[in-house]
Amino acid sequence: MSTAAEPSDAVLATLWSGPTGTKRGPKPRFSLDVIARAAIELADVDGLDAVTMQRVAERLGTTKMALYRYVPGRAELDAVMLDRGLGPVSLPEPDQWRPGLEAWARAVHARTARHPWSVELTQRPHVPGPLELGWYEAGLSAMAPLPLSGAEKLDTLFLLVSHVLSIQRQEAVPDPEAALARGIARIMDEHRADYPHTATAFASSASGSGRALEFGIERILDGVAALAARRA
Repeated sequence: MSTAAEPSDAVLATLWSGPTGTKRGPKPRFSLDVIARAAIELADVDGLDAVTMQRVAERLGTTKMALYRYVPGRAELDAVMLDRGLGPVSLPEPDQWRPGLEAWARAVHARTARHPWSVELTQRPHVPGPLELGWYEAGLSAMAPLPLSGAEKLDTLFLLVSHVLSIQRQEAVPDPEAALARGIARIMDEHRADYPHTATAFASSASGSGRALEFGIERILDGVAALAARRA
């Protein structure tokens, strides 16, 4: 769910046609799902940097050279990890566009929270795989009644995803809002007169802790609703 890059033929083939190099010779020992699961398990425990072709091969009980028969390189492995990590979208059919998009954004947050490393891969320019494209389809389907262009609907999804990923990065730090508020409070002990509005805002921020995700979703969709109303 990011700006698309010019994909290599190998990335496209791996995402959309299955493992390369398996049309001849013996029946493939591994599926892309099995390979992706092994890589995802490594990333979930040790982070994205810990994922190498060698370590994935070891986890599968094979060799790195044998793994290349299924996944030509790291770019293809990353693409498969992201697509399988996002997984299929499963949301009820919305009665109205706004509850549908709210549920969609929360689902993106929940899915990426399950695999924190996916935030980095999602923000890299990439071409979506079949499962990620299913998330696009679900979000666009929710907006079908709106008098927006296709580009505007995509921009709405990108805004929601950007907000969700920003929150995910903040949540990677334990209680980030409280930590920031404590730091500001110490500064304001001596400099409150210079920054009165900042001091007041941070003093009240504790009561809104944990609301950042919903606040951003609501404000983005308020803007979409206002635009749709002007065109009605």
